[in-house]
Amino acid sequence: YDLMFLKADTEVRYVPNSTILDVGEKSKTTIEVEKFYSPSPFPNYNDEKTLADLNQKLEKNDFLKALKNQIGLNKKVIEVGSGTCQLSLVLSYGTNNLNVAFDPTLKSIALGEAFANKNELQNCKFVVGDLFDDPFREEFFDYVWCSGVLHHTENPRKGFGIICRWLKKDGYIIVGLYNRFGRLRTAGRQWLWSLLGKGKVARYMIYKLDPILRGRGSVQQKTSWFRDQYEHPVESCHTISEVLRWFETENIEYISSIPSSNAAPDDFKSLFVKQDAGTWFSRLISELLMIFGSKGGEGGLFIVIGKKRLENKSS
Repeated sequence: YDLMFLKADTEVRYVPNSTILDVGEKSKTTIEVEKFYSPSPFPNYNDEKTLADLNQKLEKNDFLKALKNQIGLNKKVIEVGSGTCQLSLVLSYGTNNLNVAFDPTLKSIALGEAFANKNELQNCKFVVGDLFDDPFREEFFDYVWCSGVLHHTENPRKGFGIICRWLKKDGYIIVGLYNRFGRLRTAGRQWLWSLLGKGKVARYMIYKLDPILRGRGSVQQKTSWFRDQYEHPVESCHTISEVLRWFETENIEYISSIPSSNAAPDDFKSLFVKQDAGTWFSRLISELLMIFGSKGGEGGLFIVIGKKRLENKSS
């Protein structure tokens, strides 16, 4: 599996003293994002010393626990924008799946690789590069996960089109983006951060208002969260309806979303079972409701799951 998931013409280098593959070239924006994350990789490893520790962390997250169970075994999975690779590691743990952790920030990938080596995990591969360089084979992966990533790129729509190429027909794509409405609470705090001059007083206020920063967590975790939410150089917001238009263009069938597209309660037990896509109005209601719940307080991220059609819809 060392190279079979890469295009034949992809330029490949091994990072010295590691198994990390460094592929292709990076754009100016990607280099800017890499410089942003390098001083404080997100998320970092704190109390997690073993794979069992990481897996216990996953067990506390109903969505991720359901995701791993429903992916199953003998699959090829890529996490696009893996950061420090924690999700890729827990999706690898206890399975025979091939998992590829892919990110532009070498320091983040290196943390994941070191953790995997320490715990003798063999089925997770580590790749550093730019998704816009399109380094992976077409129709190779059964699952493409890309959450919290495209809204930090120069062209989210173009990036989505590229990662869809890597997905097998009948495979699933899971995309997570900041929601235009669900992120309003964070946008308000971002506005306050700027209004107060981004100094000590402003930081104190944000730490009091942000539920993640008010909660438990190490200084390093909170610093990483603060930088990611309030100081990131590249950010955009989107809607479920917008993503559904992307799906149609890329021959992806809508399966489900969180929040749901018809204002129904979230159903983690049937992530890959086709749900009602609702109407633009029902989707808007679901997104507006995010403002008042935990999703709106914690960044306003929404997730949409799609399935690549076996044939073009027009055929």
